Amino acid sequence: MTATKIVIVTDTHLIEPDGILHGLDPRARLDACIRDINTHHGDAALCLFAGDLTDDGSDAAYENFHAAIGALDLPWRLLIGNHDHRERFRQSFPETPVDDNGFVQSMAETPAGAFILLDTVNPGAHHGAFCEARAAWLDAALERCTGRKVCLIMHHPPFEIGIPSLDRIRILEPDLLRGVIENHTNIRHMFMGHVHRPVSGSWLGIPYTMLPATNHQVVLDLENEDPIYFSHNHPGYGIVLMDDERVVVHTQDPMEEAAADNRR
Repeated sequence: MTATKIVIVTDTHLIEPDGILHGLDPRARLDACIRDINTHHGDAALCLFAGDLTDDGSDAAYENFHAAIGALDLPWRLLIGNHDHRERFRQSFPETPVDDNGFVQSMAETPAGAFILLDTVNPGAHHGAFCEARAAWLDAALERCTGRKVCLIMHHPPFEIGIPSLDRIRILEPDLLRGVIENHTNIRHMFMGHVHRPVSGSWLGIPYTMLPATNHQVVLDLENEDPIYFSHNHPGYGIVLMDDERVVVHTQDPMEEAAADNRR
């Protein structure tokens, strides 16, 4: 059975061109990921960006991001995260679908089924939110998909992952999201960004995957609530293989792949 391939990139944190963030060049790292995707995964059906496209939500940062993804050979869809600015994002990417309330929420159809893209941004805060309007939209979207499996993708996790510095900036009041999810049985997998490291498990019986960032990563610190400790570990992105029977998620390090190419 031939699997459908989906690429997921998150937490690119672009700033102005040639800018340095946490000692790294976020544009150069995103460019490395895009080159790797084009070289090895040009057969993917879709590339999803799971938020924090920029670090400061500025017009210059969105222009830089727009220029970067212009090199991507795949169709793409965008989500926003806590470092993004919803209005400036919408001005920079007016073609991105939004719901009737202006939230950056939509559904992306793929040969392996639908991905439901959720907006968890709480303006002016780093923790996430999921209000009644967003919950009603998700409930209706899942109802329309009754009888077929779907995947959810969002920026913020709605549950604790055991890293206190990140748990304090998750969706702090997830009951509305929980209520919608518990009311439906057709969610096969959830994907999230925000945590800047690979994490997997299940929530409410649904498998989930969190992915590393393309710029800075977060150190595994299970003790301290503050600060968040960043590292210069290699960038990464996700490759999802899906068919009727399976969801397989690989994490790709484009810098490791480049080193392997040099040894061949």
